[in-house]
Amino acid sequence: MAGTVQGMRDQGESRSTTYTTVSAGSEFRHELEIRRSRFITVLARTSSENDTRDLLAGLRKEFHDARHHCSALVLGPDRDTQRSNDDGEPSGTAGLPMLEAMVRRETAPGVSDLSDVSAVVVRYFGGVLLGAGGLIRAYSESVSTALDLAPLVRRSRLRICRVSAAHQHAGRLENDLRTAGYQLQPTTYGPLQAELVLAVPDRASAIAGAKELVLSLTAGISELHSGETSWIDQDLRRGHHD
Repeated sequence: MAGTVQGMRDQGESRSTTYTTVSAGSEFRHELEIRRSRFITVLARTSSENDTRDLLAGLRKEFHDARHHCSALVLGPDRDTQRSNDDGEPSGTAGLPMLEAMVRRETAPGVSDLSDVSAVVVRYFGGVLLGAGGLIRAYSESVSTALDLAPLVRRSRLRICRVSAAHQHAGRLENDLRTAGYQLQPTTYGPLQAELVLAVPDRASAIAGAKELVLSLTAGISELHSGETSWIDQDLRRGHHD
């Protein structure tokens, strides 16, 4: 399982256990020129509408001389928060096409699950009117092209599980679990035993499989105990344990 246990954020229970988003920590930018108008798309990981407002405020300040700062957002594992704003463009020609480009985005064949993403398209008018149809295509293309190039990650709700083992067996057990595809935190060594912490997909079948594996690897001596859930980023360029 490729990913990181650092920076986990509990988003509460949801129907979805996985979704796709942009990499955290930085904005992704891409610019298109369409009939002399500049369309600068900025994508960012956001977890709330306040995050989007902060992003938009910063871009309004940075690109203070631009005519339009149109925006769209999709938030939550179930994508239950969706907003768009035309910022002075004709109604329905900017924010909504941007939103639709995000919502309809296929992150895998037949899968549209992009979320926790805000998009802002800054437009510098080039003097040529594009018309309603031209604007819709321009704003949609701007976001779609940016998403083609942006680094994406799979965000999965994983169950944090713990296994206790004798000191002399902990290293081998940790190696075997990593080989099996599980992501582990650093092992903690106590006075009597070591504790291994691993992340397992939050599904009954996956947790049962992990329990069976631990029993098999330790000849029934150690048992896996499931605990809290956390959302963890997993690199889409690599596979993950199912």
